[in-house]
Amino acid sequence: MDLIQVTEKVLPPVCRLGDFGKYLYWQTKKQKEAKKQTGGEVKGIRLSFGISDHDLEIRAKQTEKFLKKNNKVLIEMVLHGREKAMAHVAKNKIYQFLEVVNKLLPIKVENDLKRSMRGFIMIITKA
Repeated sequence: MDLIQVTEKVLPPVCRLGDFGKYLYWQTKKQKEAKKQTGGEVKGIRLSFGISDHDLEIRAKQTEKFLKKNNKVLIEMVLHGREKAMAHVAKNKIYQFLEVVNKLLPIKVENDLKRSMRGFIMIITKA
């Protein structure tokens, strides 16, 4: 058994009897737990080529919830068949979506809009 000083902020200092090794183990465990961030995951929002304005607003509200929890949001637009030939329309939809999200919450673009095999991908975070 060891004499462990619990706090030094009060007079007289508070001490207790216990195993010092066990005490150090629990202290490091508490510090690791405190370092962990809440959120920080990458959440996905998938937009379609022919998405309506109302559905765009619903996805924007869901994106706002993700960003308020300090998550990053992966915006993905998958293009099928002839939609791939009209990439400019898809880009306009994504930029329209970003404007709606930006009205709700200021955002920062982490990864710019990239063309992938299946469509477009972009990652945003809370500013």
